[in-house]
Amino acid sequence: MEKIVDIIEAIAHEKNITKEHAIEAFQEALINTAKKLTSQSSTFEVVINPTSRTYSINKVITVVKDDDERLSEMPDSYISLSEAKDFDDSIELGDQLKEEFILEQFGRTASANLFRELEYHVQRRIEQDLFEKYKEQIGTIMIGIVNRIDAEDNTYVEIGELKGILTLRNRIKGEKFKRGDTIKALLRYVSVDPHHGLFLELTRTSPKFLEQLMAREVPEIADGVVEIVGAARIPGERAKIALKTDQSNVDPIGAAVGVKGVRINAVSDELNGENIDCIEYSPIPEIFITRALSPAITQSIKVDQANKKAMINITSDQKAKAIGKSGINIRLASMLTGYNIELNEVAGIAERQPESGADHEAEKTTDTSALADLFK
Repeated sequence: MEKIVDIIEAIAHEKNITKEHAIEAFQEALINTAKKLTSQSSTFEVVINPTSRTYSINKVITVVKDDDERLSEMPDSYISLSEAKDFDDSIELGDQLKEEFILEQFGRTASANLFRELEYHVQRRIEQDLFEKYKEQIGTIMIGIVNRIDAEDNTYVEIGELKGILTLRNRIKGEKFKRGDTIKALLRYVSVDPHHGLFLELTRTSPKFLEQLMAREVPEIADGVVEIVGAARIPGERAKIALKTDQSNVDPIGAAVGVKGVRINAVSDELNGENIDCIEYSPIPEIFITRALSPAITQSIKVDQANKKAMINITSDQKAKAIGKSGINIRLASMLTGYNIELNEVAGIAERQPESGADHEAEKTTDTSALADLFK
C-alpha cells in the first residue's frame, strides 16, 4: 500500500486526533488483523518508513532454550535453539527471526478485517483524547444546553463533543430545567460506563462550584489578589465563604460583595437565590470561628486544636442567631472552620463593642499572645 503515512495523517485530521495516536491505532489494527489471519499466539511487528511513507509487517520468532515453557504455550512466537541452529549455525539465544508478512495476499478477508480493526482502534483513540482533554478541566465550570430529562430526573447536557449528566442529587433543591435551557455546572468527574459510554458528571451543589462562580464575578479573586481559603454550603439555602488577602490596601469582603452587592448577588442568582456570607479569614482559630458564627455575638471561646473542638460561651439572646434556622448557621461555621462547635449558654445580654470615637474607649490590653500565630 503506497504512502500509508498520508492516509494516517488524513485519518488523524478527519477524526481530530494526534498523528501519533493515529499511527498507534493503525499499527494495532495491522497486528490484530495479521493474528486473525494466522494465529493469536503469533507475534508481529509493524515498521513504518517515514521516507518512503510505506509500511511492512514482520512475523517475529524468538530463539529460546530447548526446555523453555513458552515453546508449548506460544509455538508460533518461539523456537528452540537446537531447531534454529539447523537453519543457521551462528544463531544465539535471544535472537529474533523475522519474516515479512504480506497482508495483501489474503485478499478481501484481510481488507474487511483491517477496516473493522482500524475503525475500532481509531474510536478508542478518539475517546482517549477526549478523556484526557476533559480530565484536565475537572473542577472548572462547564456551560451546556439541556438535551433531555429522564424519568429519574437526571438532566442530560450537551457539552462540546460529549454529554454531561446532572443527577438529582447534584442539583440544587427546587431547580427545574427544561430542554433547551443553558446551564452552568462544575465538572466533577470524567467517567466511562457500559450504559452511557464516555460522559461528564456535573454538579451544582459542590462548594467548589461556588468558589469558581466567585472567581468569575470577582476580578480580584481571578487575579489572585484575594484568595478563597474555603467554602461551605447548604445548597440553595445558605453558604459561607472565607477570604483573605496579603495586600493591606484591599478589602477582601468589599471586593467580593461589590458595589451595592452586585457581584455577590450575581453569584446568588446563579445558585437559585442562595444566601452567601463572606467572612475574612484569620489564622487564629478563635478569631476565625467567632467570625464564622456571625451574625451571632459570642462572649468567649476556648479552642482545643488537637481535637478540633471549640467551646463557645454565648448569651441567650444570641444563641438562636448562632444556631440559625434548623441549625444551618452553626453547621456551616463548623464545616468552614473544620471545628466541632459547642455552645454554652451564659447569663447576660450581648452588646457590640463601641466603635472608635464613641463616648468611652474600650479597655486596652498589652497581651499579644493571641497574635503569635500570625508570625510563625
